[in-house]
Formats: sequence, C-alpha cells, structure tokens
Amino acid sequence: MKLKEIRKQIDKIDRELLVLLQERMGLALRSRKFKETTSDPAREEDVLARIERMNLDLVERSFSRQLLETIIGESKRLQEEERALVAFQGEHGAYGEVAARGLVPGGAYIPCMEFADVFRGVEEGYLDLGVVPVENSLEGAVTQVNDLLISTDLKVIGEAKVPVNHCLLATEATDYREIRQVYSHPQALAQCRGFLMRNHLEPRPYYDTAGAAKMLARENPNAAAAIASELSADLYNLEIIKRGIEDSPANHTRFLLLSRKAYEGVGDKTSIIFITPHKAGSLFSILQLFAEAGINLTRIASMPLRTEPDNYSFFLDFEGTEKDPSVSDVLNKMEKMTVTMKYLGSYPAAIPDRGPEDRVSEDGTTEEHKS
Repeated sequence: MKLKEIRKQIDKIDRELLVLLQERMGLALRSRKFKETTSDPAREEDVLARIERMNLDLVERSFSRQLLETIIGESKRLQEEERALVAFQGEHGAYGEVAARGLVPGGAYIPCMEFADVFRGVEEGYLDLGVVPVENSLEGAVTQVNDLLISTDLKVIGEAKVPVNHCLLATEATDYREIRQVYSHPQALAQCRGFLMRNHLEPRPYYDTAGAAKMLARENPNAAAAIASELSADLYNLEIIKRGIEDSPANHTRFLLLSRKAYEGVGDKTSIIFITPHKAGSLFSILQLFAEAGINLTRIASMPLRTEPDNYSFFLDFEGTEKDPSVSDVLNKMEKMTVTMKYLGSYPAAIPDRGPEDRVSEDGTTEEHKS
C-alpha cells in the first residue's frame, strides 16, 4: 500500500470509531434509566478487566485501560446532565433527528429501528420523548404511525414541518466525476429520479437515507454516493457534492412530538381521533359542528378500522385548544355523536412553512439554507 492509500484507510477507521463512540454514548444514556446512580464501580471494573484480557500486540493493555476509563468518565458526565432522551426512527442523521433537534434543542437523540420502538420506549418510560412523521406533502399519511396513534396513550405536545432537502453525499476521497451508483431509501431515490436520470446515476435502494450515509462512511464503496440530509454529512464527515437534488422543492414532512404527559403551556392547535356510527351523514354532521363554530380545520385523514374494515378512524387537526369555549362545546357535542373519540393533545403549531429555503436549526428556529 502507498502512503495515500494507507491514510485513506486510517481516515475511514477514524470515522467509524467516532460513529461507534456516538452509538456507545447513546446506549450509556439509555442505561441511566435503569440505575439509581451514574456510578457503578463493580460494572466499570468488570469492563476494564475484560478489555485488559484482550491480547492485542499493537495496543498496550495500559493504553486500553486508559482509553476505556476516559470513555466511561465521559459517559458518566453525559448521564449526570440528565438530558431528555428523544427517540426517532432511523439512523443518526435521519430527517426524524432533524425534526427532533428543532423540537427539543439540547436533547439526546436516540435512534430506533421501528416506529413501534419509539412509541413503546416512551410509553414504558425508557425514553422521555418521541418524534414521529405523521404525513408527507407528496406521499400523504404515514400509515404505520397513524395506526400506532390510535392505540397509544401518549400525548402530542408539539409539531415540526421539516423541508425534505436531499443532498448527494460522498467521502472526501471520492472524485464526483467517477460516481456511478447512489444509495438511499427507495422514497428518496424516487424523489430524486430526475437528478439521477440527468446524471446517468444508478439508484441502489437502502433501508434508510441516513443508513446509506453511514454505510458510505464505513465502507466507502468504489464510485458510490448516498442521498441523505445535510445533517448526515455533518455526522459522518461526508462531502456534500450537491444540495437540493429533489425533483419537487415543495416536499416536506410533518413530525409530531410525543410525551406521556400533556402539553402544559398554552397551545394553539389540537389533534383528535374519532369513529362515527356507520351510517350516512355521520361525518358531515361532525364537520358541520366545526364549520358552525368557525373553527378552522388544518388536516383530516382516515384509516380503515382493523376490526371493522367497512368503517373508519378519522384524524382531525384544528386551530384552537380544548380550553377555548367554542372548542370545548364542539368536543362535548362530538362525544354524543361518535362511537369513540380520543383527544391526542393541544400544542403549539409549527412555524408556517414559508417555502423550500426554510430549515429547522438546532436552536429550534428556522434558518435560510445557503447553497
């Protein structure tokens, strides 16, 4: 191997070490929920002793112990900060994490494999908050999340609208002129179909946008790139070859912030789920209540009932809260007109989407994206 190739491999390993360290810190924060204190001397000594037993000819045992002691010390420091554990579905760098950073600045963002893991973790108290996508401007309702909302006891305490701004990412060592294959989630590949066709790039489906970026940083396959968020580029030390490669600049996803407790402040938007009797005019009568009260509806969606496919659950978002007399009156009337009605919560509405140039930043405000 030449010096350039050796350094390329070193850079790859350094990136992977940092990604693994990020994952370890996240697990350490999750473990705090199961311990009375941050310190566990017996466990720490067991970890250090196990590392010292490894027979690595190029890594001295004293160095191994020193390195692990430093990592354990940093883990305990993070645990003592008592950050809110905010769960999202996907790998670090997913658009769910972009939403989580905007909704809960300063939190600890915990990736989960499935949406059900987000709900279960918050419901059981292992995670503090959850961020899930409820609808996309192009793809419509996120069916799995809406299905979970029907059965959960969690409350909605916030929302965020995140513009889906896809970036073409590659490792620093990649010559963009040599890129031939692009990895990403099938939906992201479909949303960038025009860009891929114009540049004669072969789409390679992957389970997650951020997962594709993570794989690229770890494996650095030849002539390959990934489509993912700008946050993924920052997290995995990837180079942004081109921003805004999606075919539709109006593409955005609405995320909900979930908690075991209802929002304690003064909200201005409410979400409910209800089921009407299976007869003509039932839904019209419900919607008429809102029209007569002058309450603006911001979303209505439906899903077939699993136990009764010919009937539907309806998801309704509207301006106002249950503390408003007009809203309270409508909700009281609805209870008598529906089979079931579930109150998901009142919460602050997201900042209106002013166009594709807006971005959700880590401090919870929008910022102009500069290309």
